[in-house]
Amino acid sequence: MEYIYAALLLHKTGQEVTEENLRKVVSATGASVDESKVKVLVASLKGVNIDEKLANASIAAAPAAAPAEAAKEPEKKKEEPKAEAAEGLASLFG
Repeated sequence: MEYIYAALLLHKTGQEVTEENLRKVVSATGASVDESKVKVLVASLKGVNIDEKLANASIAAAPAAAPAEAAKEPEKKKEEPKAEAAEGLASLFG
C-alpha cells in the first residue's frame, strides 16, 4: 500500500510518478524499497488519468455509504416481560 500512497502523494503535489520519485518517497518513510513493486506500479500507471480514476472511485463509494449507515442502527428487540416468559416455561411441564 505504501507504493500506492506514494504515487498518490506524488500526483497530488504535481510531480511525475516515476520510478525514481517513488523510490525517494518510499525510502523517506524509512521503509525498504522493493524495486519490482516500483517497476510494476509505474508500468501499471502509464497512460492512466489518475484524476479521472479518483473521480470515478468517489462516485462508486457514495452509494455504498447508505447501507452502512442503515446497518449502524440497532434493531429494537421485542422484550417479553419475565413473568410471561416464566408462565410459558411452566406450561411445558404441565
